[in-house]
Amino acid sequence: MAPPNPEEPSAKRPASPSAGSRASHNSSPSKRARGSSVGSLGYGDHHGGGAEALRLAGPDNKTKQYDDGVLRKRTQVETDVLAREKAAHELADALPKEISTIPTIDLFLPEALKDAVFVGHLVTDLDSVGGAIGAAALYNGKAALASDINSETAFALEEWGVAKPPTIEEVLKENPDAKICLVDHQQTSQMNPAINPDNVVGVIDHHALQSKTIVTDRPIYIDIRPWGSMSTIISHTFLTHHKRPSVGVAGMLLCAILSDTLNLQGPTTTEWDRLMVATLSEIAAVDDIQFLASQQFKAKSKELAGLSAHGLVNGDQKCFSFATETFTGDVGFAVVETTDDAVIIDRLDELLPEIVACKKEKNLSVLFVAVVNIVELKGTLLLCGPSELSMAKVAFPDCKVNDANTMMDLGSRVSRKKDYIPEITKAVKAGWKRPVKRGVSVVDMEA
Repeated sequence: MAPPNPEEPSAKRPASPSAGSRASHNSSPSKRARGSSVGSLGYGDHHGGGAEALRLAGPDNKTKQYDDGVLRKRTQVETDVLAREKAAHELADALPKEISTIPTIDLFLPEALKDAVFVGHLVTDLDSVGGAIGAAALYNGKAALASDINSETAFALEEWGVAKPPTIEEVLKENPDAKICLVDHQQTSQMNPAINPDNVVGVIDHHALQSKTIVTDRPIYIDIRPWGSMSTIISHTFLTHHKRPSVGVAGMLLCAILSDTLNLQGPTTTEWDRLMVATLSEIAAVDDIQFLASQQFKAKSKELAGLSAHGLVNGDQKCFSFATETFTGDVGFAVVETTDDAVIIDRLDELLPEIVACKKEKNLSVLFVAVVNIVELKGTLLLCGPSELSMAKVAFPDCKVNDANTMMDLGSRVSRKKDYIPEITKAVKAGWKRPVKRGVSVVDMEA
């Protein structure tokens, strides 16, 4: 299934209303993001999520004109979905008119995944949860949580009226021999310890195969694609198998893709991510994709304000193992995504000691924390000691370090998967080794 031409314009565009007829922007989030022209199929003429941008179209058709006459430029996500609205509408319209599965379609679904439990990684995020929910609906299985959900995931579940899945421990207590399909990960270091690797029957993921990838005694189902979100894979599979996701499932998949691709602006974003966002917006009756994304990212940042330094450092943290002639050890890499990076960076004196403590506790050779502004798409790397400073300078030689050697400006690098870990891997393979005379860390603790 090749992606349709995204630049083919749609013949159906709503006329731009007069300023006097423009709706107020003080309505509730659900009414703002989701359209009212929803038919029995769960979608109407939503223009791939760009209906609100078209309704407010300015004179040049590239801006939005509000009640007070202010003109604002369309966001990138609005431009992306509008460029794909025709293809999205055709894809959504071609799906069966009922949500229920057509029996013959089951013949083309992997037998190993039927009735399986779909579970994401530890320190679970929206792509892990949304993708698990989507996969469970697609393959007639059950979704489970590897760990507690974050505020962004809680927002999406509430927004789409989807029940919070049970924990994997609860599921395995009822059925210890349940078949397991890992979603959004394939490394044993990210797998919930309650899972027996012998019961893993599948992996659906979008990450590189690196250290500690699960090893099995028998062939299992594997679906790994270099796309921006695991939920994009599930969405695409719904379409290729001619199955219609429910509005709730489509909404969860939509929010998950927006989250993992940073509102379709992240460096891992592909044409498939953009097309699936537009198509899911049609199915889920989303008129204002920008408002949905902004509310979702506000929910993500809201949680950060109340997190302790320990919570920030240990939140979205992953571990990568290396073994070369010059360096053998584990490198931890945590990412803090926020709409206001200054608030997090202002806590540097509190964060650095916590990074060192976490590094020692987990016996890591190196531990980085990157603070990513998901609005301005810029990153800052926190450096707790000489090993971190040395590796960062080799991995990112063109990036500037502050005078105190505690922060590195990563510029537009915002993705752990595409921007950070590949460069660190190159540095290690090129012969990087820990400084012989490391001395003490920047917070007077041994590094």
